[in-house]
Amino acid sequence: MSTSLTYIIGWPFAAALLLCVVPRNYRFVMRLVAVSATLVSMLLAIKLFCQFNGAPADADGFKFVHKLPWWGVQSLGIGYHVGVDGINVGLILMGAIVAFAAACAAWEINDREKEFYVLLLVMTGGILGAFASLDLFFFYFFHELALVPTFIMIGVWGRGENKNLATFQITLYLSLGALISLIGLIALYVMSGAQSFDIVEITRHVREHPLSLASQNFIFPLLLFGFGILISLWPFHTWAPLGYGSAPTSTAMLHAGVLKKFGLYGLIRIALPLLPQATAHWATVISWLCLGNIVYCGLVAMRQKNLNMLIGYSSVAHMGFVFLGLVSLNIIGVTGAVMVMIAHGFLAALTFGLSGYIYQETGTLEIAQLGGLLRRLRFVGAALIMAMFAGCGVPGFANFVGEVSVFFGAWKNFPLVTGLALWGALVIGAVYMLRAVRNVLHGPLPDKWMAVAESTWPLRKLPYLALLMSLLIFGFFPRLLTDKIQPSAETIVNMATAPAMNVRASVVAQANP
Repeated sequence: MSTSLTYIIGWPFAAALLLCVVPRNYRFVMRLVAVSATLVSMLLAIKLFCQFNGAPADADGFKFVHKLPWWGVQSLGIGYHVGVDGINVGLILMGAIVAFAAACAAWEINDREKEFYVLLLVMTGGILGAFASLDLFFFYFFHELALVPTFIMIGVWGRGENKNLATFQITLYLSLGALISLIGLIALYVMSGAQSFDIVEITRHVREHPLSLASQNFIFPLLLFGFGILISLWPFHTWAPLGYGSAPTSTAMLHAGVLKKFGLYGLIRIALPLLPQATAHWATVISWLCLGNIVYCGLVAMRQKNLNMLIGYSSVAHMGFVFLGLVSLNIIGVTGAVMVMIAHGFLAALTFGLSGYIYQETGTLEIAQLGGLLRRLRFVGAALIMAMFAGCGVPGFANFVGEVSVFFGAWKNFPLVTGLALWGALVIGAVYMLRAVRNVLHGPLPDKWMAVAESTWPLRKLPYLALLMSLLIFGFFPRLLTDKIQPSAETIVNMATAPAMNVRASVVAQANP
């Protein structure tokens, strides 16, 4: 038993409670508490990531496990249970780093700071709890705890003329997605017969008593479309670009970077290993849907006139790579999918953070009104160029490793979809990313931006530097991640493909009695 994960999750919640008693006019103290709490969580997450050696895992396949069975409803099999394996240890690290960067970037908030920082810390604790939970109830509970602040923060601190529409859309879509996935999780609890919400117990029970094909075909679409709406799977993606474009910088960084990965994590942790036959049945459908993310959303991104909307559509497009890696159902594809999730978390947070900085300095994100800003914002401009290169899949960044692994993994099963996705990534992605760089950072500098100046305070650059360094470190040394991910990816792939292998073996045996 280890309490490391509980401390990582608990620090933001404890800081949120502390902020409730800090006087409203102590603005610097509130900011200091928020940044300090996320910093402590980040340092603990880095320590845990370094201590996790990937394999061999313990009897249940998880390490740093902490159980508090009394915190729950024992009669229903609900209890606090957290732990890590190769799938979620990197996600928790990414979430903690992005949360620290988001807390640092929240210096732009000058109204109702106390409420904002409380919501930001609750969101952070909920995100880290969702990725660490090994109990379906707390898995869902922590996600909802992180989701609710998103609606409030966009509605109160959002920007732009479409703020109210964005709040309405994101509330409607994400509530619907959460409801559908909840029905799927309850159906899994009932139909599995495990009499427990504990993921480890359900997995053990399903290994001994596999779910019938009818049960799998009932549960899988609920999880796919419920989680798919939360992820912004095409064609359920329309909430995402407008929501991120209207959200405060810190909220967009946390939601687009981390919280959106919750649905993908749910599919990897629950749907693939526990519903293998349904996964194989739906794989082709998912591969074409993910192509919609990559190609359609990429083409729409090319038409955007607002930098945040462009980044929002780009973020949606990148989710297609993760889906493609998942349905490849092989180790290299699933490993690449997890790698893309982590890399995209850093990238999305970095790009939304930099666009927020530009908005704070210029008051607009309309691309036609910008231009030549690299002369006035050298660090921010250089960081934005590097982020755009990372988004294009340029070698040296973590995104390249993840996307190449996905393409290698998916090629065998889906050559046509993979070929079209590769074209979308290389051509469409490069066009809208490079156009954004040219129109925002290069060209003549309008007179009205002559007075724009970059902050000389080093701490203003710290969040962007942390995110950029994370992309570069895992880009140049990808084995820091892949060596941890692969053993767990192999376990999930073996569970997801075992029925198909058994069927093939049976056919061979019947053909050769």
